[in-house]
Amino acid sequence: MSKLHLVFGGRVKDPRTLEFADPSKLEVVGIFADYASAEKAWRANAQRTVDDAEMKFVVVHLHRLLEPELLTPPAA
Repeated sequence: MSKLHLVFGGRVKDPRTLEFADPSKLEVVGIFADYASAEKAWRANAQRTVDDAEMKFVVVHLHRLLEPELLTPPAA
């Protein structure tokens, strides 16, 4: 399975958290097949909104959500 990454962002209630003020207004940047591409997209959007402390963009590792069993170590 490819390691998919989602980049999205929006206005947060508090810049120290990831609690988005209005989830219906989130900006989906895109889904990327590798972390390097996702990071590049994240960086571009974060830089574009650098002067707005309430705007935050994040990278989500979709492959970890799709196959959570890959995160748990095998039983000994």
